[in-house]
Amino acid sequence: MENPIVTPSELKTEEFVVNIGPQHPATHGVLRVEATLDGEIIKDVLPHLGYIHRGIEKMTESLGYKQSIFLTSRMDYLSAHINNHVCALAIEKAAQIEVPARAKAIRIIMDELQRLTSHELWWGSCAMDIGAVTPFFLAFRDRERILELFEQNTGNRLTMSYIIPGGVMNDVRPDFVPKLKALIKSIKDYRKEYDQLITGNFIFQHRTQGIGILSKEQAISLGCTGPTARASGLSCDIRKLYPYDGYEKLDFKEVIDYGCDNWARYVVRMEEMNQSIHIIEQLLDNLPTGDYRTKLKGVLKLPAGEYYQRVESARGELGVYIVSDGGAKPYRMKFRTPCYSNLGAVKPISVGMKIADLMANMATIDLVIPDMDR
Repeated sequence: MENPIVTPSELKTEEFVVNIGPQHPATHGVLRVEATLDGEIIKDVLPHLGYIHRGIEKMTESLGYKQSIFLTSRMDYLSAHINNHVCALAIEKAAQIEVPARAKAIRIIMDELQRLTSHELWWGSCAMDIGAVTPFFLAFRDRERILELFEQNTGNRLTMSYIIPGGVMNDVRPDFVPKLKALIKSIKDYRKEYDQLITGNFIFQHRTQGIGILSKEQAISLGCTGPTARASGLSCDIRKLYPYDGYEKLDFKEVIDYGCDNWARYVVRMEEMNQSIHIIEQLLDNLPTGDYRTKLKGVLKLPAGEYYQRVESARGELGVYIVSDGGAKPYRMKFRTPCYSNLGAVKPISVGMKIADLMANMATIDLVIPDMDR
């Protein structure tokens, strides 16, 4: 007996669920993504959080204001300086602490170096998620030189605990400026290599252009910030909108793209690296002299009340909300982290796309999982 001929209209598919993570290289941390598929097409995406929750917000309630700052380095560990910075600013605002000009300049330099290290690591991991292995090693090579500078001046490479209320922990070394100038020159040379290897690569462009569309309206609705939102045409750079520690005196541009896709998110971060270099160069030639911190009492108490401060981290708006009862410890400390809001974009930009595009989508959003779980 001959097999019956099956016409295309009679073919049926069945949805099935694929678990990506929680131990998976494309999730960049302990994140589980539950993807519902129809063949290779994504029908639904459901992220599962909490695998690395450490109760940082609760822990701050048992520590003094000076000590609680250093817990924040473990949230977005690729923006450790900036995490410390936002807490220091909130405490200084509440206690009306005046920060020396030299300390402010050093803070901005360290923040922008931190942004560079973060974006370099993102560039390497993003390319690897899409299929290119070499950039990952180049990114670590280039990032290493900045980490060495961090170590020489702060004593640490990843969680520096350098920015404190009143200024910075210690002054930079006497050879900091010439070393950083030489480093900036090297970074500019590396950037040409990045563009030659990945930015101008036809395969990479094909995998990112027109993929992972996040409209401006969706970005606003989801509370997205940082490069993820600016790639959708949304102006949201805190350094421009609510400048702090002297950003208002610096010449740099907010990088905005209207492509709304993975390629636009890539382009925004690549250009942000150029802007960070430009900011650092301005400060190196005009680094103020004087004190690097304001001397404070051993035990710091904030007036009773509620205080909020925001900064621009490597991934978007990072805010800290402090409730003080007048004591030496926070009554409540709450963080508004960018990755938690940006994660909401994974579903709308992925549904209807192929499963292979999910990796590219998550890569261009640039998620750091401890930043969500805290």
